[in-house]
Amino acid sequence: MTDGNKSPEKAKAKLAYVDQAAILLMSLGEQDAAEILKHMGPKEVQRIGAAMTQLQNVQQADVQLVMSNFLEEVGTLTGLGVGADNYIRKMLVTALGEDKANGLIDRILLGGNTTGLDTLKWMDARSVADIIRNEHPQIQAIVIAYLDADQSAEIMSFFPEKVRLDIMMRVASLDTVQPSALQELNDILEKQFSGNGASQTKAMGGYKVAAEIMNNLDGSIEADLMDGIKELDEDMGNQIQDLMFVFDNLKEVEDRGIQALLREVSSDVLVVALKGAETELQEKIFKNMSKRAAELLRDDLETKPPMRLADVEAAQKEILITARRMADAGEIMLGGSGDQMV
Repeated sequence: MTDGNKSPEKAKAKLAYVDQAAILLMSLGEQDAAEILKHMGPKEVQRIGAAMTQLQNVQQADVQLVMSNFLEEVGTLTGLGVGADNYIRKMLVTALGEDKANGLIDRILLGGNTTGLDTLKWMDARSVADIIRNEHPQIQAIVIAYLDADQSAEIMSFFPEKVRLDIMMRVASLDTVQPSALQELNDILEKQFSGNGASQTKAMGGYKVAAEIMNNLDGSIEADLMDGIKELDEDMGNQIQDLMFVFDNLKEVEDRGIQALLREVSSDVLVVALKGAETELQEKIFKNMSKRAAELLRDDLETKPPMRLADVEAAQKEILITARRMADAGEIMLGGSGDQMV
């Protein structure tokens, strides 16, 4: 098997220091990058600004290299004093997100090695699909169960329907992975697991993971896959479905959460999504809008011509993605109002 990522040596040879600075600043976000640029001279800002405008198709391996180089440079600056590790952790989490940052932190700060599975998180979905396409279905299922649900869903879209069904049922049936299976995956990916991971079973997969992946699939793929699962194992299909958060489940979200969600959703997408929604959900949306906005939305729904089911499902999926993102950020709670926000 060949590794789809560029080697660090090749990436390092390709990236000039100014390009690395540009990638680092763009990874940090507008506000933090602006604060850093304030401390630079005009020529430095011009050079880095020009490099930013010329960046195209930045590979994940490049971002990883830049972050690694930055950590190495910081490690040589003893003047930063105690607490540098804590700062670096916060910076990486802000720039990369917690999951991806943790792997990099462990490797750089703790001296660990990146596992083959963690390397896959940095790759695009098509590349991962190509890497595991010809592997045993159980290996494919372990990879899909390990990666983030949105990435796994995208990877699944590159497989035929029959293969998707086989993988998803294996994911749902997973509980723990034996050392021998992890060792086989190590050999395939030509990487080593850090720490003592190769000597312990690892919790992975299950109905909840399968449901999260299903939630991120396109509507037509999700429906066909669920039908296939239920045909082979109705109980499994029902348990996965019970754990999925679908569009109609929004009626169980507390009013404050609905109000927050509506502020993030465009009216054009909302009217299409509600075209195929239950009356109960429509009424919940109306009551969490201003009277004027609710009246306009009702009028739009009544005058909107019949819509293609695929368009309605796409609009509902877009809103669900927003809802899950807000839930992950702690801005709203999905699944009812049993817990109070503070």
